[in-house]
Amino acid sequence: MAEIDDKALVSVIIPTYNRAGILPLAINSALSQSYANVQIIVVDDGSEDNTAEIIKAFPTIEYYVKEHGGQAAARNFGLSKARGTFITTLDSDDIWSPEFLAKCVAKMEAGDLDLVFANWLQNYIYGDTTDYLTGDPNVKRYIKPTPDRWIDLTYAEARHLFLLCCPSPSSSLMIRKSSIVTEWNENILIGDDWCMCLDIILSKERKIAFTIEPLWEKRIDSQNIFDGRTRHEVLRFLYIQDLETMTDRFKEKLSKEELFTFRMLYMAALVELSKHEIIRGFNLKEAMRLLKKSFAADVGYTLKMIPFTLRESMRKKWMAIKKP
Repeated sequence: MAEIDDKALVSVIIPTYNRAGILPLAINSALSQSYANVQIIVVDDGSEDNTAEIIKAFPTIEYYVKEHGGQAAARNFGLSKARGTFITTLDSDDIWSPEFLAKCVAKMEAGDLDLVFANWLQNYIYGDTTDYLTGDPNVKRYIKPTPDRWIDLTYAEARHLFLLCCPSPSSSLMIRKSSIVTEWNENILIGDDWCMCLDIILSKERKIAFTIEPLWEKRIDSQNIFDGRTRHEVLRFLYIQDLETMTDRFKEKLSKEELFTFRMLYMAALVELSKHEIIRGFNLKEAMRLLKKSFAADVGYTLKMIPFTLRESMRKKWMAIKKP
């Protein structure tokens, strides 16, 4: 698309891998934005399906093919081609509402913000749909009535929130290009969007906001990098391996209290995964190895998490039995 002089250019990076069947929906949602000054970059991460043929129906987008290297590598390739003032990444299985870019750009420009993120409707395989952020206990504490449904976070609030969770998956984010500190971390297995946000937030004081208005849809299938995985995989890859990588990356930038907050997620995952290994895998040796790592991080918190994890497991099973 041609650039428009009086509006900032937004670069949209769409990484894709073997998603020819659903990719057109994501592309069309980017093309249908009410905000017109958009550079759409599709990065094909070495697909083996007919993605290249599908792309021929979209002559106005930029299409690049690279050797398969994972989602972070695909996003970084797209970033190298991005010319926009603002950077967004739309996963190839997600759909933006027509006003996503317009509303995010307006908020970014009005407050000279570093990044914003938008609420979404999460569609599940079994048919339910949830308004995600308003149900997230980590985000709820910051939600308050505002005329435009946008909530500005203080810098302290932003730091605390992003150390507790990643409230902004890739398709929800708009980032000011000049605020990007490093590329997406290609050593991260699942949480590269989380790591990118922490890189920005922990580098210096930042201005961040989010809207509780759902401006996009996340569709869930077995191929999702996060939502398509089993709980066992999410625990091992995101909350253990990725958190080990991110803890090492950020430990010098965190206070003692912040570092413990971050590591609580890690210890909770180790305890829960050890339970999985005993109950479902009958692998006592691996369970003990995981518990040993948690005890090494903090004995008191690990002892607290063991009965809590068992109670939660029994509660969820009871709820599943009661559900009609």
